[in-house]
Amino acid sequence: MQGTVDGFTYGLVTPLVAYLMACLGGALGLRCTTRAGRVARSWRPGWLALASAAIGSGIWTMHFIAMMGFTVAEAPIHYDKPTTFASLGLAIVMVGVGIFIVGYQGPRGTALFTGGTITGLGIASMHYLGMAGMRLDGRLEYDTLSVAASVVIGMAAATAALWAAGQVRGFLWSVGASLIMGIAVSGMHYTAMAGVSVHLHGTSAPTTGDSPAALLAPMLIGPLAFLCLAGVVVLFDPLTVMGRRDPAPAEREPGVPAHTVAHTARRPALRPRRDLGQQRTRTPQNR
Repeated sequence: MQGTVDGFTYGLVTPLVAYLMACLGGALGLRCTTRAGRVARSWRPGWLALASAAIGSGIWTMHFIAMMGFTVAEAPIHYDKPTTFASLGLAIVMVGVGIFIVGYQGPRGTALFTGGTITGLGIASMHYLGMAGMRLDGRLEYDTLSVAASVVIGMAAATAALWAAGQVRGFLWSVGASLIMGIAVSGMHYTAMAGVSVHLHGTSAPTTGDSPAALLAPMLIGPLAFLCLAGVVVLFDPLTVMGRRDPAPAEREPGVPAHTVAHTARRPALRPRRDLGQQRTRTPQNR
């Protein structure tokens, strides 16, 4: 028996909120990745780790907010918590691998392709592992073409986002890149969901149960709180927000008194020696 699937139970509310969460996580992650390229190497792992957690949490939050609108009329849906949180950990780890590759090798060539591929596969793996955490009286079936298209979209979105992270062009550039990333991630999710069908095991009448929103809302509190804290960190770091480069160190700036004094102090010490030497050599000749 085929179940009646509805991916927009709450209308446009869940797609819009999910899109905003993807944009928020993407914006924080991109700015942190950009900031990591302009700090000392000892600070770089911390910024890249924060970027990985921000992007991974944003994508995961986007996915499950969108899943609040996914219902099956004939069967209630439940979620296995260990599997659901495992999908969050998988997203952060695989996104982190891609970000660390690009963060240390630069957003170009083989490093960009490898990092984008791993990050895109992480996004897709998070999606399908999260779907595996669904519990209902039936089984999910996937259309092969939709699955392949969603993976390609995820890889393309990740590659474009990592490339954008290396382009230091200010705040507006980052906003535009995060909006595009949000569209790509949301497009990946709904492309994958378009190929989902549910085959129910029984033929019982529709039953009642907890709504997906009631089941998922407690799980989303932690990632949402983390995104807010990461946003505060980025907000109070103007170099991260505006994308400006660090000022040149003081010893490299022209007109530093220390260099001038050291340079002029040598000449008076040499001149008397030369004069004395000339006087000593001329004295025998005069005699």
